[in-house]
Amino acid sequence: MPARPVLAASMAAASVHRRHRLRQWFDTAETSEAMDDARADRIDWLRAAPFVALHLACFGVIWVGVSPTALAAAAVLYVLRMFALTGFYHRYFSHKTFRTSRAVQFVFAVIGATCVQRGPLWWAAHHRNHHRHADTALDPHSPSVHGFLWSHMGWFLTPRAFRTELERVPDLAAYPELHWLDRYDIAMPVLLAVALYVLGALLQHVAPQLHTSGAQLLVWGFVVSTIVLFHATVTINSLAHRFGSRRFATRDDSRNNPWLALLTFGEGWHNNHHYFPGSARQGFRWWEIDLTWYGLKLMALLGLVHDLKPVPAWVLGKAEH
Repeated sequence: MPARPVLAASMAAASVHRRHRLRQWFDTAETSEAMDDARADRIDWLRAAPFVALHLACFGVIWVGVSPTALAAAAVLYVLRMFALTGFYHRYFSHKTFRTSRAVQFVFAVIGATCVQRGPLWWAAHHRNHHRHADTALDPHSPSVHGFLWSHMGWFLTPRAFRTELERVPDLAAYPELHWLDRYDIAMPVLLAVALYVLGALLQHVAPQLHTSGAQLLVWGFVVSTIVLFHATVTINSLAHRFGSRRFATRDDSRNNPWLALLTFGEGWHNNHHYFPGSARQGFRWWEIDLTWYGLKLMALLGLVHDLKPVPAWVLGKAEH
């Protein structure tokens, strides 16, 4: 075959491949199933571009300024979304430590999806895999095996990690609404960002004394809040397997860290959790602050969740200190 047609065919194939990868930003069903490629465990920088851009957008605070309204929006969205991640993405979808209605399940799946940490099926599938292989070569975010930076934010930017392993979440895969959130995981973050911009623009018009704007609420309420939320969440992968105390002799290197527990609403009691992940409570002792547990107890009082699984007495009896 002449060189020119070969070059043209090669360029056309490369163009199709790029379009396929760009579509993955909007539709995760476009994710390649091919896992034999040597690049499967390398960061896909094109796919990771929105993640990088979100970090760079934090510098927008220089131009939009700050106001009490913007800080309040950022704080409220951090609290609400951290609870959705810890209470529902983690303790409910990943571990089924309590029961709830399909409606409440969907509402908190939507809130969790706004965190830009993928959909509930993807999150639960990867977390179940983590527990199965914690701190081994098969654990994609073990700091002892792969290093701090990879465990903190490198592993999920690879082609291998993009795929939702539905075989790990057959109990959740039965819900089409969860499938939709998982497939179009960019939809909820975009809706939240647009809503914050519109709200800020409206407040600028009707309540100028608040000194906010659409751009300011977008940057603080969405961008800054989301980035802080992300890095707080993934400290449990990176730092809670390195720093803290070990009450239980688990097969992994999970640690209890009270500072991370405050930051992540109770997730920092990580050694407790790895020893007995079946409890809705991760602060096993009364003095171990677990804000997510308190929130779930309140929801139980309101009838929104039920059958919260406690910490069995035999678990506490196994504690080394």
